[in-house]
Amino acid sequence: MKALIAGLSLLLLSGCASNGQTPWSALTSTTSCGKLSSDEQLSMNLADDMARDGKLHASLANLQNLPDNLADVRLRKAKVYRQLGRSEAEPLYRSLLGTCLAAEAEHGLGQLAAASGDNGQAQAHLQRAARLAPTDEKIRNDLGVVYLNQLRVEDAKFEFLTAIELKQSDQLAAVNLVTLLLYQDDWSRAAELVSRVGLTPAQVTEAQARAEKLKTATRPGQSIAAQVAAVSPSTLQ
Repeated sequence: MKALIAGLSLLLLSGCASNGQTPWSALTSTTSCGKLSSDEQLSMNLADDMARDGKLHASLANLQNLPDNLADVRLRKAKVYRQLGRSEAEPLYRSLLGTCLAAEAEHGLGQLAAASGDNGQAQAHLQRAARLAPTDEKIRNDLGVVYLNQLRVEDAKFEFLTAIELKQSDQLAAVNLVTLLLYQDDWSRAAELVSRVGLTPAQVTEAQARAEKLKTATRPGQSIAAQVAAVSPSTLQ
C-alpha cells in the first residue's frame, strides 16, 4: 500500500533520491542574507527569467556561478532542483532553516512532503511556514491544498480565502476554492466566485473534475491511495 501511495503521489510535486549529494546543511552557519552585489543580482535575475521560461537547467547553470553561502542562491537552487525532481532540493531547503529564509525553507519542505504523499509532514512544515510568513499567499494556498487532501474542508476553505484576499490577482487559490465549493455542492457560491474573479471555462472545468475525484475518494470502499491522488499538481504553487 505504501508503494502504491508513493506512486500516485507523484501526481503532485516530486523529488527522487540519489547518493553523493553535497552536504548543504554544513553551510547554514555561514549563510549570508546580505545585499547582493550588482553582478550577483544580474546573474540572479537572469536565472529567475530562465526559470520562469521553463529553462530550469539553464537557470541552475547560472546559479552555479554564484557563491553557495548566499541564502537567496541556495533557495533558488532548491526550487529548481525540486521542479526537476532532484534529491538535492531537500538538503538545500534544510540548510536554510533558522536563517532569514526559514519560511521559504519550510514551504519547500512542505511541498516535497506533499509530493511524497506525507500529508502529516507537509501540514507540519506548511503550518510553520505560515507562522513565519502569515501574509504569503502561496504558503496559505498550499496549506489549504494539504487540508483538502486530508478532507479538512473548513480548514482548507479558511486558507484559500486568506490567500485570495492577500492577492486577488492570483487565481490559483480561487480555483482551489471553487473545487472545494463544488465538492460541497455549493453551486451558487461557486458561480459567484467564478464571476467575481473571472475564472476561465477551462479553470472551471478543471475545478469540476477535481471536485468529482474528491467525491469519489470519499465514497465507502475507496482506498487511501485514491484520496491521495484526488488533487492534481496544479493546486500547489
